Amino acid sequence: MLHPPRHFLYLDAVARTGSIRKAAEKLHVASTAVNRKILEIEEDIGTPLFERLPRGVRLTAAGEVLLATVRRSMSDLRSAASQIEQLRGLVRGTVRIGCAESVATDFMPGAIAHYQQQHPGVQFRIATGVTGHLLTRLHADDVEIVLVHDPLPSPALRVVSAIAQPLCVMLRPDHPLAGRKTLRLADCAKYPVALGDESFGSRRMLDGALARSRIALNVVLEASSVQPLKEFTLQTGALSFQFQIGTLNEVRRGALVSIPLSDRALSAGQLMLAVREGRTLPIATLSFMEALVGRLASLGD
Repeated sequence: MLHPPRHFLYLDAVARTGSIRKAAEKLHVASTAVNRKILEIEEDIGTPLFERLPRGVRLTAAGEVLLATVRRSMSDLRSAASQIEQLRGLVRGTVRIGCAESVATDFMPGAIAHYQQQHPGVQFRIATGVTGHLLTRLHADDVEIVLVHDPLPSPALRVVSAIAQPLCVMLRPDHPLAGRKTLRLADCAKYPVALGDESFGSRRMLDGALARSRIALNVVLEASSVQPLKEFTLQTGALSFQFQIGTLNEVRRGALVSIPLSDRALSAGQLMLAVREGRTLPIATLSFMEALVGRLASLGD
């Protein structure tokens, strides 16, 4: 295992925790040692890296610049270690993924379980959230790859794979609309619906479509995560909305029916697998990403 320089670890830990004491606890060293090393770096550079606050520390502009370089260096060191392991005939390491909640409860666990059957030495860390939050983590090198819905185009983002992901209505098999092949948003207007809150990409799509029409939905529940919406649909029969990939488990079990919306603004979404442009990825991450590309392609068939 290749270990990054100690001062890299200290800077990264203090920035993440916002506290020299908490960073020291995380690193299992004395807080005086961490503080002394930070002061030494600041003296060498000639400017403060952290603003000292009554209850912790906060990065200065200079600290932000240095920390970005430090984290890239730590990421490159992990990649080098992974490649050396590969040269020894091993596929090992930790793959750090950021993924939308729609893929976190069914698709991603299945993909990981299948991959680990061939590569038991690879571990995984999954972070879930909305697209904007996950992209921030990607650019900070907190995660190595993301699988998210409709990220905005950016020169800092390289899309590896993309598949169409229409927004679907989730409903119980006994609902009056359950036999339809497709639905329009207007078809949902006379039934109770449950919606994700404003942090959801699907909610912003729905709000945009509603604003361009004269349709008003009968919203009886809002939630900040997907699972309560599905459970509410199961228990009450209210309609809820989810990207197609997030409906696979319930449809497979026969618990709910998933019907795509045919409204143009709601049927053109995409699920994208992406990495930070210019980043050197560890061998294990590259290997798993290749497996993901194939798995996503099979969904589109």
